[in-house]
Amino acid sequence: MSESLTPAELQAEADQFRVEFQAVRDAVGKVIVGQQRVVEATLTALLCGGNVLLEGVPGLGKTELVKALSQVLRLDFRRIQFTPDLMPADVIGTNIMTTDDAGKYRFEFRQGPIFTQLLLADEINRATPKTQSALLETMQEGTVTASGTTYTLDPPFFVLATQNPIEQEGTFPLPEAQLDRFMFKVVVPFLSREELNEVVSRTILKQRVETATVIDGPRILHLRRILDRVVVSDPMRDYACRMVLATHPDSQFATDRVRKYLRWGASPRAAQALIRSARVRALSQGRAHVSFDDIRHFAQEVLQHRALLNYDGQAENISIRDVIEECVMKLPVEG
Repeated sequence: MSESLTPAELQAEADQFRVEFQAVRDAVGKVIVGQQRVVEATLTALLCGGNVLLEGVPGLGKTELVKALSQVLRLDFRRIQFTPDLMPADVIGTNIMTTDDAGKYRFEFRQGPIFTQLLLADEINRATPKTQSALLETMQEGTVTASGTTYTLDPPFFVLATQNPIEQEGTFPLPEAQLDRFMFKVVVPFLSREELNEVVSRTILKQRVETATVIDGPRILHLRRILDRVVVSDPMRDYACRMVLATHPDSQFATDRVRKYLRWGASPRAAQALIRSARVRALSQGRAHVSFDDIRHFAQEVLQHRALLNYDGQAENISIRDVIEECVMKLPVEG
């Protein structure tokens, strides 16, 4: 349980959170052209202790976003390029035989690239399910188990995975259990005319943008503790739960399109993610309590990868985003 604070102390922490959140967002925004929603969602998930799946075509700045975050937040950063021949040991590490000072043979564990704080899993759906599953324990628990030994990673640990939606040959779609480990799925839109011109100008002129550290790992952990103090009233909690239930075709809160086109809805983790992300948004606005708008704000990122289309939905090429949008818009705030 978090220590109790007076309303004035809680508001002071909310104001400080808002200042620091805005400072990090502005610092990353100096490097990333456009994509304000992507930056906000990624930063929100990181502060919640969640992970993000970015979906977008190559060249939209996904790698630059992670690099900018590692610099602004002073976090260790590593990148893994997922390929069909990548093995679990290439991710988590492996035991090798060495000799000690006495000349005796012994096994020594050599850590893989997953031993970091900010991990970019690039084109994660190109690896086989066996290799993809090597991330499951770490994404959920922040630990790595190899040869019966469990290693704890230095917090904060954050996975940002990418996948290309238009290139399907040689890919292995992420199973539902792994998708559920991602707090957000964020669709990265293509650049506008002005943004594309800015990117090309920076490339031609080789303009280098310097990024300064705004907060560090210990400060991130402190900000996470502040989230637990944000007030979530009973109606707000119930609204998040009803929103998740609205994605299930057999629920009383389901819309006609949900009943017609969805086979299964979001998991209980979705309700938790809605509350956690709502707390971050409330603090980023300088408030110490969650509103209905806060819960709705990231509903698309929380729910779209957790709901499954049925055969009719796939055959009619129904957009899961449109179905989720309708769920959110039609769900009354009072149940």
